[in-house]
Amino acid sequence: MSKFHVTERTGGSHPVPTTVAALVAGVAVLATSACSVSDTKTTSSASASDAKSKTVTLVTHESWAPDKAVMDEFTKQTGYTVKVSKSGDAGTLANKLVLAKNNPTGDVVFGIDNTFASRVTKEGVLEPYTSKAAAASTSTYDLPDGQGKGVLSPIDTASVCVNVDDAWFTKNNKKKPASLDDLTKPEYRNLMVAPGASSSSPGMAFFLATVGKYGENGWKPYWTKLMSNGLKLTSGWSDAWNVDYTAGEGKGSRPIVVSYDSSPAFTVDGAGKSTTSALGNTCFRSNEYAGVIKGAKNPEGAKAFIDFMNGKSFQKSLPNSMYVFPVDSSVELPPEWAKTVKPAEKTIDVSPAQIDEKRQTWLTQWKDVTSK
Repeated sequence: MSKFHVTERTGGSHPVPTTVAALVAGVAVLATSACSVSDTKTTSSASASDAKSKTVTLVTHESWAPDKAVMDEFTKQTGYTVKVSKSGDAGTLANKLVLAKNNPTGDVVFGIDNTFASRVTKEGVLEPYTSKAAAASTSTYDLPDGQGKGVLSPIDTASVCVNVDDAWFTKNNKKKPASLDDLTKPEYRNLMVAPGASSSSPGMAFFLATVGKYGENGWKPYWTKLMSNGLKLTSGWSDAWNVDYTAGEGKGSRPIVVSYDSSPAFTVDGAGKSTTSALGNTCFRSNEYAGVIKGAKNPEGAKAFIDFMNGKSFQKSLPNSMYVFPVDSSVELPPEWAKTVKPAEKTIDVSPAQIDEKRQTWLTQWKDVTSK
């Protein structure tokens, strides 16, 4: 889901005696110190083991970019240090978890979304865990029974929606689109860009919105119209927003983009108003979850980290660090968010079970439609 950082280090040496006296003294004490060598190894081994037990390995997607001060707070509170292992987007993350089922590469996972949840839970790669630190409002984002509830804990939410550059439409004296149907009209020809469904999580979410809106028999004709109307597909969100979108960093040529309901918070002008908006009736809810990996070397550390992610500090940091909404509704949004954005109230939904059953078939069909 989200949009985009990390670091490392080294060291050591010790002196040796160089005088004859020191060498003689060394020989004299050799017998009495023999056992201390063994003790040192044992102590060293114990220290390594203790350090390992205080490390929590987090398996997550490439967009993991939390506030460093908040992560330091976790270490200060619990004594655990988080080691991060990143891999691709939510789809890649889910697939790697399944492939490593019998030889897990971490303790806790974050970033599985509702489009891939059943892929993970069906394979039994996670241990049941429900955080006692979760606010009551998080239950709104619980997965259905049998598809992740009690195994994956909701952490954040943000809906994928069609975004429009309001300033561009005003400047060019054009009426902006108001619905998915509008996007196929001639007046919006060559004005839209979207990440592809087969290579991007938000791209997949947008595709699912069209499935939910038009149904099994209607999404293919809709996508045929979209492509005929000049829709440009990119490999990922970053290219769509930063290269082709008129309100993005690259000041591209397309004023309609698939992004998030939170995106208008990042296109604020000097007067404190957003120059873009998300079309609320085009949104597909994208929730992100965390879970304890089965076979984890540090399951207690994993649980502690999930509890922390449900806590106020981490939840409050989410908007400005990960560009998503907290699932704890009691957490105040940053002032600029409160003024310019709000979570989509009504979303287009497709059940996780249906997504899991149809994903590969739908993507094969989608590729056929979009490659013509």
